[in-house]
Amino acid sequence: MLGLTLLGSLIPGTGYLFAGRKKLGAVVLTISVGLLSMAGYLGLTQRKRMLELAVAPDQLRYVTFGLVVLGALWILVIVTSHRALRSGVATPGSRVGGALLVGLLSFAVAVPTALGVQTARTQQDLVQSVFAGGNSKSATRPTIRNKKDPWAGKPRLNVLMLGADDGADRDGVRTDTVIVASIDTVTGNVSLISLPRKLTFMPFPEGTKLHEAYPDGFGKEGISLQDRLEWMLDAIYKNVPEQQGDDIVGPSDNVGADILKLSVGEATGLKLDYYVQINLAGFTQLVNALGGITVNINYPIPVGGSDDAKRPPNYYLKPAQNKHLWGLEALWYARGRYGIKDPDDARSARQRCAIHAIAQAATPANLLKSYTSLAKVGKNMLRTDIPQELLPAFLELALKIKSAKVSEVPLDGHELKFAYLHPDYDGLRATVAAALAAKPVSTPTTPATPGTPKPTKPTTGKPTSKPTTGKPSTPSTTAPADLANACEYHPVTTP
Repeated sequence: MLGLTLLGSLIPGTGYLFAGRKKLGAVVLTISVGLLSMAGYLGLTQRKRMLELAVAPDQLRYVTFGLVVLGALWILVIVTSHRALRSGVATPGSRVGGALLVGLLSFAVAVPTALGVQTARTQQDLVQSVFAGGNSKSATRPTIRNKKDPWAGKPRLNVLMLGADDGADRDGVRTDTVIVASIDTVTGNVSLISLPRKLTFMPFPEGTKLHEAYPDGFGKEGISLQDRLEWMLDAIYKNVPEQQGDDIVGPSDNVGADILKLSVGEATGLKLDYYVQINLAGFTQLVNALGGITVNINYPIPVGGSDDAKRPPNYYLKPAQNKHLWGLEALWYARGRYGIKDPDDARSARQRCAIHAIAQAATPANLLKSYTSLAKVGKNMLRTDIPQELLPAFLELALKIKSAKVSEVPLDGHELKFAYLHPDYDGLRATVAAALAAKPVSTPTTPATPGTPKPTKPTTGKPTSKPTTGKPSTPSTTAPADLANACEYHPVTTP
């Protein structure tokens, strides 16, 4: 009898059949097989439909309700099947055993049902909290007319990634990390373009109020080096709205991000479609939720420390291959710069490697295991103007990206005059255009022994020799370099 109860619980309806209640058993079994077949069909042939379901808040409410109903009905079937199968002359021992089995089976159904309900509610909360709803405002977001296939006729999708440091010791939000991810919508290949945070006189598109306010770009002549800090790329997010007002770009839920989309887009020659802003204060939580990241450390990286305050770091991350880092050390891997020559270039290179490591750590198993934690972190650390209605298309594109190539566009800071008051933005636009038109290449790296300095930074994928000729606006013909190669282990004494 206990065996029949178990079988009747695993295959709802069979318990009634064994008990002689053929009509009820046939109905329940037919419904069970039908639901199982439908789930298999949807999972195997309707992936896009399932993705839409996973990111639609209204439909997630129905999923939550459906899970509760199915779980309750399944438990009801378990209990009633056992009662139908139970013999009227059962011994007290068999009754106790049957009750325990029914309790265990009911618990086995209730636990995954509760987890499913919790996951659906968490997903619904995440989508509504992070992604733009119907009432959201953006001054720079494109208008999508073909929502079923938003990438039709759009070879590249350009997303601005901002790392915002708004810690307690900072005066407002500063975007220390500015990276453009240019995504091939057909192949999923991604090219990353990192801009140094100290760029000055960042341009704005002609015909905009921003260009009228800053016709020569966001900068100021004849000021001290200290004052110039307020006129650099990382200060645009905070200072332009303060100087010009929040209506400088029109209705917007994130004025600073919209301003940066226009400025960075003008500087690189790209139309930036969306932005994703990450609060670096939550970066450690993200890494911990993923179970840490694995990176190659090619030179000592300071943990803590301040060049301006003459405060030495607490310690250094030592060179190591496939080093597993948890949250705090992963954060300093991405941002440490004390005593490092050209710290912003070195840090930008490591940040690209950190992005690559996070992508590698975001395996399906990791995402499923830590989904609730990741969702909680994401809700607190992410802002974006990506609309909810495009999430299915973004998820489809993300599946392509997962198995595609992530590359970096090499930018020669000396040739493009990044350290000058007026960088060569014409040259930057030409370099980006040439790189995105070329096919990504795998650049082999030559290991170096510790203590042997290299002519250039080992993780940037830049040419190994400083150019001695060429006009400022001459585009580089270097194709994007595979980020996996750029982040390989080849230790040196200094970056």
